[in-house]
Amino acid sequence: MSIVVITGSAGLIGSEATAFFAQQGFDIVGIDNDMRRVFFGEDASTTWNRQRLEKTIKNQYSHVDADIRDTETINKIFKQYGSDIALVIHTAAQPSHDWAARDPIMDFTVNANGTLNLLQATRQYAPESPFIFTSTNKVYGDTPNHLPLVELDSRWEIDPNHTYKLGIREDMSIDQTTHSLFGVSKVAADVLVQEYGRYFGLRTACFRGGCLTGPNHSGTQLHGFLAYLMKCTVTETPYTVYGYKGKQVRDNIHSADLIQAFFEFFKAPRVAQVYNTGGGRYSNCSMLEAIDICQKIVGKELKGIYSEQNRIGDHIWWISDNSRFTEHYPNWKLQYNVPQILQEIYEFNEERWTKEVP
Repeated sequence: MSIVVITGSAGLIGSEATAFFAQQGFDIVGIDNDMRRVFFGEDASTTWNRQRLEKTIKNQYSHVDADIRDTETINKIFKQYGSDIALVIHTAAQPSHDWAARDPIMDFTVNANGTLNLLQATRQYAPESPFIFTSTNKVYGDTPNHLPLVELDSRWEIDPNHTYKLGIREDMSIDQTTHSLFGVSKVAADVLVQEYGRYFGLRTACFRGGCLTGPNHSGTQLHGFLAYLMKCTVTETPYTVYGYKGKQVRDNIHSADLIQAFFEFFKAPRVAQVYNTGGGRYSNCSMLEAIDICQKIVGKELKGIYSEQNRIGDHIWWISDNSRFTEHYPNWKLQYNVPQILQEIYEFNEERWTKEVP
């Protein structure tokens, strides 16, 4: 028996990983207590996705309703499966800047302490298992906002002569910057994952994602940019754009593309790796550009609201340079661009979202 332990298994990345590794023949132990509902309300609940997994994967999926902060329960799970654990994928998190400021203690304990629990359990009971962590580009704080940016008609863009013209690399500093409290808790987790690799020899990797997206995302106002934008367009719900004239740029990586990267690392794991991982130059858009694509797909105008106040720690421009990962794993290539992602989000969710409208 080969087990893949996946935290946040009913979320966007966790559910994609669950389905993928089940198809590879692994049994999945999914740890998820639907904290997304606690963070963002009933609309963000991942119950529908868990039920979908339990129905489609059936005998290969074992769901554990547990909190990653519960050290005793996490240890019990890892002790039960021990050396049968072939891989640990840690996606569970509190993922919002704004929410972290409301409850810094819960944010930090979920993101940092929860990660520590999982690392220690892996070290104690499954030390041969690779450990993959979904980190974030927010570990760099607002340092990207000090890059030389040029304002264009629909987006901000970096000076074409800058060293990051192809995207931001892992050599960007994480110091002397405003992270947001969410960014701080993810930095703590990120560095822990690296240190368990360097200090204890675990084969760990931090994938510092840009915008992670896809049709399984329970998008909300505070987290899940593309999915929530499409949902608002479909349901005619007002959408607020925060600052930067709506020209802020994000690269967007489809969950399936990210899981393919995880799979490449799993097949040839390394120790204490850090990878900026996003849509790169292949898949990125500004807020204005994303709105335009959504409107064309749905055939409706978005009810947009503009706020001059940007979110603390928010990036004006972020495009990832994926070259370090592709140097290590040259077989990996992005398959989805932004229009394809938005079209898939629409087709997968339109009927469900329409039914939810009172």
